[in-house]
Amino acid sequence: MAASIPRSRCLLQSTSTRSLPHPRATRSCRRTFATTLDSSSNATPQSTNPTRTSTTFRDKINAGPSFSDFVSPNAPLSTAEAYEIRTAQVGPEGRKKTITRLPEWLKTPIPVNQNYKKIKSDLRGLGLHTVCEEARCPNISDCWGGSSKSAATATIMLMGDTCTRGCRFCSVKTSKAPPPLDIHEPENTAEALKRWGLGYVVLTAVDRDDLADGGARHWAETIMKIKQKAPAMLVEALTGDFDGDMEMVKLVAKSGLDVYAHNIETTEVLTPSVRDRRAKFRQSLEVLRTAKEVRPDLITKTSMMLGLGETEEQMWDALKELRKNNVDVVTFGQYMRPTKRHMPVHEYVTPATFELWRQRALDMGFLYCASGPLVRSSYKAGEAFIENVLKKRAAKRNGIVDDPLVGQTLKQI
Repeated sequence: MAASIPRSRCLLQSTSTRSLPHPRATRSCRRTFATTLDSSSNATPQSTNPTRTSTTFRDKINAGPSFSDFVSPNAPLSTAEAYEIRTAQVGPEGRKKTITRLPEWLKTPIPVNQNYKKIKSDLRGLGLHTVCEEARCPNISDCWGGSSKSAATATIMLMGDTCTRGCRFCSVKTSKAPPPLDIHEPENTAEALKRWGLGYVVLTAVDRDDLADGGARHWAETIMKIKQKAPAMLVEALTGDFDGDMEMVKLVAKSGLDVYAHNIETTEVLTPSVRDRRAKFRQSLEVLRTAKEVRPDLITKTSMMLGLGETEEQMWDALKELRKNNVDVVTFGQYMRPTKRHMPVHEYVTPATFELWRQRALDMGFLYCASGPLVRSSYKAGEAFIENVLKKRAAKRNGIVDDPLVGQTLKQI
């Protein structure tokens, strides 16, 4: 900031804005005014107040705390403190209401990692969409912020970023008539993933009820292209229900993928109030059962959200139905309200309860269960486990069992 301007000069400047002189006079006035300012900055100040040091707004921001300092706790909390549910009063006087504060175990850091920025730039340059961004996943900092792009996990979303359904929990854009499919997307996606060098990729897609096949052929073509360009890459497909057309489910299941995933999202009782009316609990079970019948070697996977108001009895019923239909992997995560337009959170489930359901799922015979407040359908640790299982199965088929300990593990798988 320049030195303070004497009052007489401020008055001169104010007066000049009220009566505009001839342009030449204006230029002359500006030169005179600038010269006066330079001379005044070198002259001895008339007042005793020290000259203020120049600064910028950016300096103040850089010197202060970062946004993540307000999100993540600085000191570890005890178990009792961490599990305590806090409330707050909001609203004007006389109409205040009590809301539940976000628990400490659900607070995640703001993405600042350089690798996160690189991946985001790559995806935009390739024209790819991710469910990580569209669904506002809280794990995006962890999954995209690995030591390298090859170690990162990003769930690629096919067929655009606009869904034809309107589930009450989902923040993905919706429309009855989304833009047409990009016919080059299967080829471009396969080429991009090949260059990225991933060992395991998760594909998902919006529901496209506006298409006769629900997008199944687009799905199949993309998976086949990936397998052609990168045969060793493992592909997990998190599909929709294709509006109950099991022939389309079979088409995708036979396309060469390694893991067939389809989410039931919640219990059967809550399904009508949580999911779009076209999404049905029994229909989702049939999708998973059909994929397994067509390809018995496929790993089938589903995911459920907790905190929607489900009861323990309803949870047991859902897990039993999944096992009846030979579902291999199940994940549990906390429902988190994307915006105020979406359904509210009924309950914040504690990490201890998530661990209890993980143990129960494994006791029921599931191959693997990832369970925790921040666990989502595409979960890095779960994908690492599944990748390991698939590689061991491949080694077993090829007769590559040199280590007796490995052989014992393969027998269990």
